[in-house]
Amino acid sequence: MLEGKVLVAQGGGPTAVINQSMAGVVLEARKFRNIDLVYGAYHGVRGIVDENFLDLTQETSHNLEMVANTPSSALGSTRDKPDLKYCQEIFKVLKAHGIGYFFYVGGNDSSDTVRIVSEEAEKAGYPLRCMHIPKTIDNDLVGNDHTPGFPSAARFVAQAFMGVNLDNAALTGVYVGVVMGRHAGFLTAASALGKKFPDDGPHLIYIPERTFVVDKFLADVKATYEKYGRCVIAVSEGIHDENGVPIITKLASEVEKDAHGNVQLSGTGALADLLCEEIKNKLGIKRVRGDTFGYLQRSFAGCVSDVDQREAREVGEKAVQYAMWGEKSGSVAIKRTGFYSVDYQLADLSMVAGKTRVMEDEFITASGTDVTDAFRMYLRPLLGSGMPDAYRLRLNTVPKILSK
Repeated sequence: MLEGKVLVAQGGGPTAVINQSMAGVVLEARKFRNIDLVYGAYHGVRGIVDENFLDLTQETSHNLEMVANTPSSALGSTRDKPDLKYCQEIFKVLKAHGIGYFFYVGGNDSSDTVRIVSEEAEKAGYPLRCMHIPKTIDNDLVGNDHTPGFPSAARFVAQAFMGVNLDNAALTGVYVGVVMGRHAGFLTAASALGKKFPDDGPHLIYIPERTFVVDKFLADVKATYEKYGRCVIAVSEGIHDENGVPIITKLASEVEKDAHGNVQLSGTGALADLLCEEIKNKLGIKRVRGDTFGYLQRSFAGCVSDVDQREAREVGEKAVQYAMWGEKSGSVAIKRTGFYSVDYQLADLSMVAGKTRVMEDEFITASGTDVTDAFRMYLRPLLGSGMPDAYRLRLNTVPKILSK
């Protein structure tokens, strides 16, 4: 085993269970005698280059457990996307502080950061074990059956659309809900898990894995509205045309961009509003409403999946075990076994870093506007115990007397 200190950091968007992974690293690392201290970087890689560290060796186990059950990133996070020069600065700080083990909890960009830092340490001949711990509500990490953070966010989306459907059935109209997902539609597709009866919404689901055609969308809405007298729609923020151009840029007169130059897809609520305007103007339907789920689905405390909590803790623990007992850096990957159980494997960083997984074809219906039973079987175990159901009154109607 390597001697030295442990450093753990959290990157990218917060989730309901990312603190389970952090706590898993800290509590597991403190069991090993070769570890001197366990540090946490405050605000991810930015905290590393600025040397803003917390000594987690001094944290009580009880408080770590309380924090583990709290959503969002307790260590803070960052949207910095390190290039080679940035990673060289990270390595410089790690070396100066005698860090022997670097654990980074995050998604695609975070895994690439771990890869570059690991390569820099290897070139310098410095003994450093670098471990990427998976996290993202988008569920788009290559090599994983699913990713911690996604099941809890999916549980929120499923329950939210269950509620939306009940509301829409009582006061009919058209509803558009925009869900996070720039390249992968897993989270938007989770809306289907709130359905109980055949005519329940969402009636239409649009994801980035399929080309979005505005005229076809309007035709779908019209047909659904005529069939049911209402229509509930789930839309990924990343829907695009046949050329990959985001739909929001085609409908909006102006668009915002984030720090990385990416088009702001749903943070402003613009996409939902624009789609609603299209429906009102082109179809003449008066009662049309839209929402943007935005950050709500990331760290919502009210419906965290117990399966997600358990697995988020275990990927943190397994990362430490692989780092201590293994001989190489890597990324912990979740593999499904049996009807529902999982195993954890160590994947090469090059197999995960900077890559994006999208929904498999077997999960999407031929129409491209719904999910298959295979997807429902895939997702249902991840949502955890205690998922609610929505019931209806039986329509035992009384014969009319005055009107026929």
